[in-house]
Amino acid sequence: MMRRRLIALALGLAGQAAAAAEPVAVPLWPNGPPGADPRRDAPEIVENSYVRAVHRPSLTVFRADPAHANGAAMIVIPGGGHRMLVWVNEGVMPARTLNRFGITVFVLKYRLAREAGSIFQIERDAVADARRAVRFVRAHAAEYGVDPHRIGLMGFSAGGELVSRVADAPAPPLAPDADAIDHADARPDFQVLIYPGPLGIPAPAATGAPPAFLAAGTLDACCADPSITLYQQLRAAHVSAELHLFADTGHGFNVAMHSERVALQHWPDRLADWLGDGGWLVRGGGARATPDSTTK
Repeated sequence: MMRRRLIALALGLAGQAAAAAEPVAVPLWPNGPPGADPRRDAPEIVENSYVRAVHRPSLTVFRADPAHANGAAMIVIPGGGHRMLVWVNEGVMPARTLNRFGITVFVLKYRLAREAGSIFQIERDAVADARRAVRFVRAHAAEYGVDPHRIGLMGFSAGGELVSRVADAPAPPLAPDADAIDHADARPDFQVLIYPGPLGIPAPAATGAPPAFLAAGTLDACCADPSITLYQQLRAAHVSAELHLFADTGHGFNVAMHSERVALQHWPDRLADWLGDGGWLVRGGGARATPDSTTK
């Protein structure tokens, strides 16, 4: 009897742990974003692995395993040309990959300016959603067990455009009705841009920007040049930056789940190396990088 009770207790605890690890979606604004939207309460549309019709921006939280969670946070912004969200390959899969590094991940669903019939604008709405996401995570850092000074912003393609518009550009003045979350710092502590689109590059405020990791394919007609341009701009501004260009590679390699190229399969490990070198994966670590003394 005692053995059965112990087994039942163990199964119950395991079930609770599994439930706690399930992704949870939280709204960026409890009552929806500011501004009029006649479709504010319309449901999102999910088609295969893509999401459309986002009217209430949100973050889906993927917590790292408590056994190796290190307090670092990453907000992931999927791409999709501002027409849809590549939710699985550029949202869920990167989140699971980053969880392996002990990072708690927040995947952003933002408003889509180029979707058919959209009333949204990239700068006014999508960028505002990304900026609000950083503020939200920073304001709720204690709740999610993350360090408010080790929050990264990572974007793929169109999502990379939003990263640059938040990390490498000044924030606009706060609205008179701004809430407590909007008073938190909107700039991430580090930025990760994976084949970012051209919007917002060159950056208007590269000086003082957070350290950056960039990656793109050499055959990417859209986004190889913006990656190189931003890297050169950050380097000239003495911002710590690392750029990886993968030979014979085009656009949309995400976390290389469908690629046979060895270099692509390992690019997330290069990101982990960069994060580790910057101290972002160590509790109490992470800071604006200074040149390595060994390079003098």
